[in-house]
Amino acid sequence: MAAPYAGSPAPGGSGVDPSPWWSDALADPWRDPAAPAAVVVPAVVAAGTEPEPVTDPDAAPGRPALRHLLLIPLITALLAGALGGALGYAFAVRGGAAATVLGQEAAQPPALAQRRPESLAGVAERVLPSVVTVRVSSLGGTSEGSGFIASADGHVITNDHVLAGGSGKASVVFNDGSTAPATVVGQDPESDIAVIKVSRTGLRPVEFGNSDALAVGDPVLAVGSPLSLANTVTAGIVSALDRTMQAGEPGGPVRYYAAIQTDAAVNHGNSGGPLVDGAGRVVGVNSTIKSLVAEGQEAGNIGLAFAIPINQAKRVTQDIIGTGKARRTVIGAQVGGPGAGAGSGVRLAAVEPSGPAAGAGLRVGDVILKLNGRPMTEPTDLIALVRKFAPGSVVTVEFRRGSDRQNTSVTLAADAK
Repeated sequence: MAAPYAGSPAPGGSGVDPSPWWSDALADPWRDPAAPAAVVVPAVVAAGTEPEPVTDPDAAPGRPALRHLLLIPLITALLAGALGGALGYAFAVRGGAAATVLGQEAAQPPALAQRRPESLAGVAERVLPSVVTVRVSSLGGTSEGSGFIASADGHVITNDHVLAGGSGKASVVFNDGSTAPATVVGQDPESDIAVIKVSRTGLRPVEFGNSDALAVGDPVLAVGSPLSLANTVTAGIVSALDRTMQAGEPGGPVRYYAAIQTDAAVNHGNSGGPLVDGAGRVVGVNSTIKSLVAEGQEAGNIGLAFAIPINQAKRVTQDIIGTGKARRTVIGAQVGGPGAGAGSGVRLAAVEPSGPAAGAGLRVGDVILKLNGRPMTEPTDLIALVRKFAPGSVVTVEFRRGSDRQNTSVTLAADAK
């Protein structure tokens, strides 16, 4: 049944006056004309049958609803979290709070001055002030190598090939970046050692070691200016000893080395720089490298570098400083090729009548098998190893004459030149 319009008697004919609020509903100017002007009046409940009121505990007067109780702490927690995060970020940015640390906090490394003297850093710290970059002017421009201070009065050891082709004008760059002009004291092309001198006070010379005391596997550092990168330190080990080599540029002197082989990274510009042992003592002069590139191409490090033993370099340096030239050690014989039959040894093609070899009883045709216990397989071996020793050194020689093996002692001498 349709609900009565406003102004109509209430259902059931109770005779109750119509509601005054609804009495003018049809005449209301704000009324939506499409909306019905009718309301549903709740039915009158018979007397005595009033339903029992249902009490909503959440809606009890003076008591907030349950959802309100849950919502308030949630909002509070969110606001507190946001505020705490903002404050934490602000303090972290300003250094007021530490950032999250992943893992254990690493201990602070000791200052350089506190590092152990035998550590690599300790050795480098002591050696670097004594290493210089050597610059040489020539018609083709300026070339660079390395060197190291050998005496407090300014003598610097470098390689002969660093100075070769220069105009005689050189300069050095010290560890602190300062420079000074240098004069050439002398050069020995065959040993590849040269000496220059700078006029400067307060120099710190290197400490010299004993290259004869080295063993394969000993740790070493190479120091210098490879590829113009001054104050470069690389580490490695002694890879081999008495590695005999023949080197030199076409048309230039032939250089023979009984060298210290190392796998420390050495490149162009390291030439003339020191090879130092684990105690920071110079045991060699870095001089040459092996490379896989074709002739004429730029060579680089492949872990095969060679240094002149410092005992030999120091002796040559003293000769140059004292007399202007170096003595060359000789055995007084010439080698003509490998020994016949056994596949080892070098045959003597000539023996000087009054030379050291003749004095020890060696003859033409004898095959030198070992020198101081070092096997001889190529003519280069005998030449390079003899030049390693100082004139006057006594060496043992094992040789073969016919089918007999014999031993003799030879006192090496200086070349007459």
